[in-house]
Amino acid sequence: MDTNKSLDEYKFIAALLLDVSTSHSEVFDRRALRLTTDKVAKRVQKEGIGFLTKTMPRLAKAFDRALTGEVPLSAKEHRFATLPFSELPRFLGEFFQRVFSHDGRVLSTPCCDSIKVLRQILYLWYKYELPYTPDEEQQVISKFERTEEELAVLTHRLQRCADCCEPDGERLRNCFSAINSPLIRRARIRLSRVFARFDPSDIYPRHGPGSVSTRERLWGKYQWTSVSPRIIAKYPLDAYFYASLGHVCDSIDEINSVDLKESPAQVCLVPKDSRGPRLISEEPLTFQWVQQGLGRAIVRHVEKHFLTRNAIHFTNQQPNRQAALEGSRTGELCTLDLNEASDRVTVGLVRLLFPEPLLGFLLASRSLSTRLPDGRELILHKFAPMGSALCFPVLALTIWALLTAGCTDAGLRKKILVYGDDVIVPKAYARDAMNILESFGLKINRDKSCTSGFFRESCGLDAYAGIEVTPVRFRTVWSHHPCPEVYTSWIAYANEMHKRKYYNCYESIVSRLFSIYGAIPAVDMQLACPSLVDVPENWLPSRRRTNYALQKQEYRVRDVEARSIVKELDGWKMLLRFFSEGCSKSELFRAKETRERTRPVDSSSPFSVRRYTRRNTNKFVWRWR
Repeated sequence: MDTNKSLDEYKFIAALLLDVSTSHSEVFDRRALRLTTDKVAKRVQKEGIGFLTKTMPRLAKAFDRALTGEVPLSAKEHRFATLPFSELPRFLGEFFQRVFSHDGRVLSTPCCDSIKVLRQILYLWYKYELPYTPDEEQQVISKFERTEEELAVLTHRLQRCADCCEPDGERLRNCFSAINSPLIRRARIRLSRVFARFDPSDIYPRHGPGSVSTRERLWGKYQWTSVSPRIIAKYPLDAYFYASLGHVCDSIDEINSVDLKESPAQVCLVPKDSRGPRLISEEPLTFQWVQQGLGRAIVRHVEKHFLTRNAIHFTNQQPNRQAALEGSRTGELCTLDLNEASDRVTVGLVRLLFPEPLLGFLLASRSLSTRLPDGRELILHKFAPMGSALCFPVLALTIWALLTAGCTDAGLRKKILVYGDDVIVPKAYARDAMNILESFGLKINRDKSCTSGFFRESCGLDAYAGIEVTPVRFRTVWSHHPCPEVYTSWIAYANEMHKRKYYNCYESIVSRLFSIYGAIPAVDMQLACPSLVDVPENWLPSRRRTNYALQKQEYRVRDVEARSIVKELDGWKMLLRFFSEGCSKSELFRAKETRERTRPVDSSSPFSVRRYTRRNTNKFVWRWR
């Protein structure tokens, strides 16, 4: 066993198995615990941590698929030995037998506790953010390129129809089937009604939290050196890129020197799960500036419009989660999951569905190409990859328009819910919904779409028969050296394990935290810092004082804060930042509506236009709380 990479992970899951044996001793006795723990140890020693992060999650995926009743569970397909005369795995077979018959089919009354236990064990390390190999990264990039090749033909076909005719014209009927032709017309009408009174020029631009492809640093994001001619045709430079007319007058030489050119986006790989990284696209500086403003305006409008406010959500996952829970209980609501959803909404489809004048502003605000890690530039046939502030709202609106246009039953139509690529549809409409989306180039992930049985998953909630079975998933990689991200993440994991009554796993985590970080406060001390649910008295913070001004007892505790950089800029640029990020009344009003808030570097101090925060640069600080 690689003690540096696998020993701690093995100890955590061994503690979890001990908890399962304690709470389910009638099923998982001491002998079963010993055999299972030995099996995990041997396979981790032989296969490394990949057994926890890849092999076990593959069995978990097959388990979820079998719960829908569409396919039986087969352990041999996933490199697990089977029980005698059975298709079920010997590994954790005591629980599998309470859910499935020996042929791998789900029982008429499966044990929900066993489902919860199996999913917790098998999915524990699924999201673990281990470094990716060059081969895994290249596979993601190659898949991105293949998707663009597939979209090229569809984009040309859709775009030709959008250019040549009205939605009920003869050319459109030649491009699409007789079924899709009226569906497109209805979808266009729906989006036209939603955006009939929407003014895409009434936006408040701002920068996003991520990096940009043009590589400006945090304090350089308010210096405009180049801008796309397509952007300033819709959003003039003087009206949307400067704080006031005075700013324009004082910056006239700078405005005259701005280079009018197109800049490509930049492909970037970020952690996703054990299967490999996620590919996103860093947008050019001025595109990000406008996309954030237009995207937020669309979100506010859609969440208030009477046609969409109960059907499309951007800031609240709860409606989809509740619908998934209800669907698992009754079987009447199904969850659909789209594969590569953000990469499969083509420019042609957006041109075909979205009305003017919004369409012109959307097209002007998208990057035309992206640069791959090897330096090659790839023309984009998708509307916007993940990373663009317009990706999420355009994706959700496209799905909603197509699905509601294809549903002729008003009662069923009202039950359609969309949150990005997480979709809820009535069971009676599920098959037609999948066919409609796939006919326009979108790709349904049928392994994660739940259209039969009583298992449902949507927006991070997993449910079976009306009972939530969402597991705790460890993401942040454990470290033996003090690290702010590890400290905050693993305290949260420990608290969640305690909440679910996995006390040995909780103790296993906190004992290692104590050995590295020393005293940690308890939740019942009510201190504004990372705290554990249950802390032995000898590990509580010992340094304390009485704050007579506040009339309270204070403790000196470890806290985490982001590193800040103070940078003095030109006064106009700082004013522009203040208007876009600080205390604009309209922005604060919108932030309240969308359940967001402008977040200063330190929540205890007012917003500062001179101070910036680097992402992923947290540090430990000692404070009196």
